[in-house]
Amino acid sequence: MIGRLLVVSWLALGSASPAPPGAAATAQTPVTRTLTLPRKDGSVRFAVIGDMGRDSQGRSDVAKQVAAFHDEFPFDFVILLGDNVYGSDAPAEIAKKFEAPYKPLLDAGVVFHAVLGNHDNPTERFYALFHMGGERYYTFRASKGGVSKLTEGGVRFFALDTGYLDKPQLDWLEKELSSSSSDWKVSFFHHPLYSSGRTHGSALESRAVLEPLFVKYGVSAAFSGHDHLYERIKPQKGGIVYWVAGGGGSLRTGDLRATDMTARGFDRDYHFMIVEITGDDLYFQAISRTGLTIDSGVLHRPGAPAAVAGTTPNPTPVPVAAPPVPSSLHYRFVRRDLILLDSVARLIVDVLPAAAPDLAVK
Repeated sequence: MIGRLLVVSWLALGSASPAPPGAAATAQTPVTRTLTLPRKDGSVRFAVIGDMGRDSQGRSDVAKQVAAFHDEFPFDFVILLGDNVYGSDAPAEIAKKFEAPYKPLLDAGVVFHAVLGNHDNPTERFYALFHMGGERYYTFRASKGGVSKLTEGGVRFFALDTGYLDKPQLDWLEKELSSSSSDWKVSFFHHPLYSSGRTHGSALESRAVLEPLFVKYGVSAAFSGHDHLYERIKPQKGGIVYWVAGGGGSLRTGDLRATDMTARGFDRDYHFMIVEITGDDLYFQAISRTGLTIDSGVLHRPGAPAAVAGTTPNPTPVPVAAPPVPSSLHYRFVRRDLILLDSVARLIVDVLPAAAPDLAVK
């Protein structure tokens, strides 16, 4: 009788046992998916995905969440932060690693703008759906009214190849930055100028040549990948805010070091970002593959007039219907626990009576 009670007690405890951090917890705990961005008329809206190129379950989960948030927050384009296709980039492989998981967005007319990472074949710049125009670096403008008034306001993006920052690219960048009159100048590239990642960390040589140009010509925000984690850096020289968002298809759990430059960091799960720029404010939301908001806020454009109190309210969160998290992760840990509980039960029923006859199951 006591043996049976012990077995039942172990089963009860086992069924409620916590899963490893960042794993079973995300599979079993319901996540409230909310949109924190304001969705203002005429705003520039886009998503940010880094290092998505590995053919992983995490990549597939992120793609589903991006599509789910697009339903509530229709964005026109996505910036890809490099390492877009790991391994072979044959047409069939690109179709499997990119076109298939992101088919809902492609079918909806969402445009993807990519930069090259260290795992990318340079020939990816000719792949039509990455919209690189055959170039390693390029610029494009995103504003209400399209590109008809290139000298008026708006948001201009500068896509860079930080794998090879040669003089022609730097000369081109200075020319484009100096000639742009866009209110917002946003750059994206693969190697982070600032990062607390243990594996790679800050690309100091790239910072030495890019940051002075960013500060001189008024770049306001920059996005990069490479380190497979999420990090928002505290404002640096010129008030520029840098993001690392390299968990769109690869993840290094526990890779984030504690440094004094981190405003917010997350290295427990795959993730992506959605961004909205309206007037002098850039709203951002970083989201895990389960739909959990891991960071959100607003950046007031450096150099712009100070925001008037009450003119930049916190938007009311909007529930987002998202696909359920695949059950494979949950099953793996449940199966592990059942195996463990079975072993404990056998120990109690078969071994314990021999050692203590008075506890034998009757």
